[in-house]
Amino acid sequence: MSPSTNYGQFVVEVLARMTRTSGRIDQRVLRRSIGLASSYLVTDVTMNSDGGMGTWRAGFDRLVDVMVALHMRQELELETVNTASQACSECWSVAGSWREMDECRDGVKAIATRLKGLLDANGKTYRGHAIYAP
Repeated sequence: MSPSTNYGQFVVEVLARMTRTSGRIDQRVLRRSIGLASSYLVTDVTMNSDGGMGTWRAGFDRLVDVMVALHMRQELELETVNTASQACSECWSVAGSWREMDECRDGVKAIATRLKGLLDANGKTYRGHAIYAP
């Protein structure tokens, strides 16, 4: 049997490697990591029914923490916001596809709420630019 996946651990390793080698956050790598959220949601939850939701949520939360920090430093790129919005949408769909994953929608909703806090007052743009909306 294969060992279970752990999005939280994956994110920590990616962020550590990124900052150790370059000393900065490469948003291209950040976007790739965010783009894996729905895949990790499936594998974390199905391969670890007891703790998979927690490991997935920890990983996505860490990535959003980085996005918040970049936003506060005026360095967050529109493409990264779009990638995160799309990842939330995909995770919402995945969580709704299996009855066993219904409670995962609460985690997706919490992450989406944090991301929405980065948007302009209208909730539809980031720094005046339209963002991905399903």
